[in-house]
Amino acid sequence: MGDHKSSGVVTPLLAKVKPYLAIVSLQFGYAGMFIITMVCLKRGMSHYVLVVYRHAVATLVIAPFALVFERKTRPKMTVSTFLKIMLLGLLEPVIDQNLYYVGMKATSATFASAIVNVLPALTFIMAIIFRLERVNIKQIPSLAKVIGTVITVIGAMAMTLYKGPIVDIIWYSRGGGHHKTSNTSADQHWLTGTIMLLACICGWSGFFILQSITLKQYPAELSLTSLICLMGMLEGAAVALVMERDMGAWVIGWDSRLLAAVYSGIVCSGIAYYVQGVVNKERGPVFVTAFSPLCMIITAVLGAIVLAEQVHLGSLIGAIIIVIGLYSVVWGKSKDYSSSKMLTSEKGEVLELPIVDSTRSGIVEDNTNELAGKSKMPVRIPPSQQP
Repeated sequence: MGDHKSSGVVTPLLAKVKPYLAIVSLQFGYAGMFIITMVCLKRGMSHYVLVVYRHAVATLVIAPFALVFERKTRPKMTVSTFLKIMLLGLLEPVIDQNLYYVGMKATSATFASAIVNVLPALTFIMAIIFRLERVNIKQIPSLAKVIGTVITVIGAMAMTLYKGPIVDIIWYSRGGGHHKTSNTSADQHWLTGTIMLLACICGWSGFFILQSITLKQYPAELSLTSLICLMGMLEGAAVALVMERDMGAWVIGWDSRLLAAVYSGIVCSGIAYYVQGVVNKERGPVFVTAFSPLCMIITAVLGAIVLAEQVHLGSLIGAIIIVIGLYSVVWGKSKDYSSSKMLTSEKGEVLELPIVDSTRSGIVEDNTNELAGKSKMPVRIPPSQQP
């Protein structure tokens, strides 16, 4: 009995914590990708080619799992779903990632991971537009989401408009490697890079919104992930062939280029698309995008150690403002989720059906009368257990 009770407590707790653990784990994966990719791009690899290889690896890794585990549950492909998958492959793998790499090269990995924190706010606005998110200003959770969104946008503007002096976030940043990059840092096109990063965030937000809509028509996360990666590879290859005329750009060896393609393909495309799809279906697109500040912190520390990157005061101030705004959005979102679950449980708690005389209706059989007894008390039907 004790084991049964403990398992009954652990299962709901695990179900509650699972989405948080999944999204937080992805932030560590993204932080590693930012650093590895920056090293790769600094050594001359074309980001157009990297996008193609990244999604080729992701397709090869995820497709076998989709073929095996979803062979019986995969819905039929329709023209509408196929067009949505084509657009998904264009929004995130091609538009978002290429613009992100351009912006990151013009600024830094730390700045890029920080400015991406505006993603939840933009996703929230788009979710309202497409009626995936409800807002009632009279309710405190909805008001918190709106205020948090405004604060997040202010933080992003602060990072864009104010650069400020260099701040040594850890003792290592005082080393010689830091001074080597100080001259080149002053020449970086921060405004152009920021515009590219903001444009990439628009594409990324659109991807999450469209993914949420597509999952309702095509509820097979592994298959959808494989198809998105496949379309991203094909569409990215078309773009790369136009932008990169030198065929030598496609040559990679056993170096950081191969590592960047394999790591980002498996972790940040294959696994990330699948995990985001699962959580997106359960909690919505705003929840999926709400944990990027953790990635920013990890990337800032790794960037200072590995890449000897400089962190500017404007980036820190903007990032702190964005984190405050995001906390408000996440709090409001969690309250919305709790209230919706409570409302669902209250509606499905007890269903009462009156006993119908079998001579007047053939719906209730004799065994129903045996279960209910000879009394006229209503039959109490417990709520169905959710999977």
